[in-house]
Amino acid sequence: MDLNLQGKVAVVTGGSDGIGFAIAAALAAEGAHSIICARDGKHLEEAARAIERGSKVKCIGVAADLSTADSVSAIAEAAARELGGVDFLINNAGTGTNETIMDSDDAKWLHFWNLHVMAAVRLARALVPMMRERGGGVILNNASICATQPLGYEPIYNVTKAALVMLSKCMANEFIGDNIRVNTVNPGLVKTRDWVKTATQLGAKEGITADEYLERIARENAPIGRFATPEELAQFFVFLCSPRASYSVGSSYFVDGGWLKTIT
Repeated sequence: MDLNLQGKVAVVTGGSDGIGFAIAAALAAEGAHSIICARDGKHLEEAARAIERGSKVKCIGVAADLSTADSVSAIAEAAARELGGVDFLINNAGTGTNETIMDSDDAKWLHFWNLHVMAAVRLARALVPMMRERGGGVILNNASICATQPLGYEPIYNVTKAALVMLSKCMANEFIGDNIRVNTVNPGLVKTRDWVKTATQLGAKEGITADEYLERIARENAPIGRFATPEELAQFFVFLCSPRASYSVGSSYFVDGGWLKTIT
């Protein structure tokens, strides 16, 4: 199926690994160029070359810590200078946490608020004008099933991802007049480095391996009985970027193997 994405340009945050890398690679397979962002410059450059390999697209790596305001201008400048603008913004950068409300200080709350919410606000302010110049675009915010069905060990993640869902709805209402479609994707169990890290920490407390912990989590929570791969989730993002999803505005999509226990 031709998704009509040839020559489009995407900014993908958290793009050097996991879901973000898979999204940029899937967009490249459809002929779309990308700016990928992450903190580790060396790893980022390796990821960019891997995405370009075997394709005719450009992939530019921009080292950036999206929990800070200063990083956004470098991303916008690279998009304008190297690729002439932006059509898609994929706000994917983020990470899980592990704390209680009582033992987490203000600094930790503010760090994740900046990473999960303010990064999306700042990037929209920087990139929406470019999308307007190109006649429209797409913003996709990668939130989490935890925004609706919270996990007990990561209250900061639950809260900030819930805020991101509301931000998406507000963006959708504000930007649709410029032909910019905004939607949210709420993944369930996706096997990323974050999940392996969490499984290693929590599994060690029970005397089991990370793999054993992950297998149990999938068996107990997802009716499909397994974790998704980043590549499976990436295909959904790519579809939402395409004109084939042209009537999708302000929605939240659960891609969770049946884990969500309520209807919305």
